[in-house]
Amino acid sequence: MKSQLKTGAGVILTAIMLFPIYWMINVSFTKDTDMRHDPPHLFPFNGTLEGYRAVLHQQMPYLGTSLLVGLGTVILTVALSAPAGYSLAKLRPRGGGALSFVLLMAQMIPGIIMAMGFYAIYLKLGVLNSAAGLVLADSTIAVPFGVLIFTAFMSGIPSELINAAEIDGAGTFRTFWSVVLPVSRNAVVTVSLFAFLWAWSDFVFATTLDGGGNQQPITLGIYHYIGNNNQQWNAIMATAVIASIPATLLLILAQRYVAAGVTAGAVKD
Repeated sequence: MKSQLKTGAGVILTAIMLFPIYWMINVSFTKDTDMRHDPPHLFPFNGTLEGYRAVLHQQMPYLGTSLLVGLGTVILTVALSAPAGYSLAKLRPRGGGALSFVLLMAQMIPGIIMAMGFYAIYLKLGVLNSAAGLVLADSTIAVPFGVLIFTAFMSGIPSELINAAEIDGAGTFRTFWSVVLPVSRNAVVTVSLFAFLWAWSDFVFATTLDGGGNQQPITLGIYHYIGNNNQQWNAIMATAVIASIPATLLLILAQRYVAAGVTAGAVKD
C-alpha cells in the first residue's frame, strides 16, 4: 500500500512539473482566436501549424547561430579541459591543488560580472557582436566544470595502463591521445553535453556581447519575438518548442554517459 501511495504521489508531482511543457506544446498548436477562450482548451482541437511556419520563416538564422556557438563551445571546452584534467590527475604538477580550488571558485562568479568584463575587453578588441566572441565567453563557464570532471574521471584510470604505454615508447601527448582520451568517453560526453547546453541556453552573455549583431542566438530570437509579437503566442511557443528539441534529444541520447561521467571519482576502490 505504501509503495502504491509513493508511486501515485510521484506520478502526480511529475505531472505537475511537466505540465508547463505540455502547455507550451499545446499553445504552439492553438489558433490565436482560441487563445481567448475561457476557460482555455486543454487540447488543441482546432490545431494550426501557423506558429511553426512562422518559426521556420523567421527564426532559422537564430537557430543556426545557436548551433554554431554550441558546437564551437563544445570543441573549445574539450580541447582545453581534457589535457588540463589529465595533467592534474596523472602528471601532478606543482600547484595542482591550488589550481583545482581556483577552478572551483571560478564557477561561483556571477555570469553578469563576467559579461561586463568581456564587454570591456571585446569593445577594445573590436569583436563585439560575433559568434566567436560568444564561443569564448561561454567556454569560460564550461571549462572549469570540464577540468573538474576530467580530473575526477582520469584519476580512476589505472596507472598500469599509462605505464604500459610509456614502456612502449609513447610520449606524454601520445599517451593522452591514444590511451587516456579513448577510455574517457563518458567524461567527454558529459562535458560536451553540459557545454552545449550552457551555450544553447545562454542569455546573459548573448544580450551583453551580441545584442546588436547579425549573428544572434535563439535566446535573443525568442526575446525579440516576444517583444515584437506579444499577441502571437502560438508562434512564440512554437519557437520555444523547436529551441528545446536539440537539448532534449541530447539529454535522452547521452543520459547513461552523463550518469557515469558525473559520478566518476565518487567511489574509490
